Amino acid sequence: MFITLIVGIVAGLRALTPLAAVSWAARLGILHLNGTWIAFLGYRWSPWIFSLLALAEIVNDKLPQTPSRKVPVQFATRIITGAFAGMAIGTPEGLGIAFAVVGAIGAVIGTLVGAWTRASLVKAIGGRDLPIALLEDCIAVGTAALAMSVLG
Repeated sequence: MFITLIVGIVAGLRALTPLAAVSWAARLGILHLNGTWIAFLGYRWSPWIFSLLALAEIVNDKLPQTPSRKVPVQFATRIITGAFAGMAIGTPEGLGIAFAVVGAIGAVIGTLVGAWTRASLVKAIGGRDLPIALLEDCIAVGTAALAMSVLG
């Protein structure tokens, strides 16, 4: 369940990155979803589609008109994707609902701590957001990939 909490935290940083990660894990046979209702995550094109969506989110995050991750729609999206990724991780063990709750909790933590940390680091380097945003991207993608590799 610890991995699920970590993946939820990643959802708080970048909402779509965990979906891309679990989709790749399913496609590569690390996460065994065959025969479940969520098996579509491992279909041929699913990881590519989720990866493109995650990449679009990463680009969108750098735009000046992008709202805070703490506004209701953004916050809710992170909770939902954290829960969904958690459910995917728990489904092979028959613990989808419990893991979904843990993923959602992780998303709340990641959203709040991520926003606070990013703001603090931006302030510490004189108000330049882009370097911190890029660092956050690397942390989110790297952590998601590492979490999926631990499943295998």
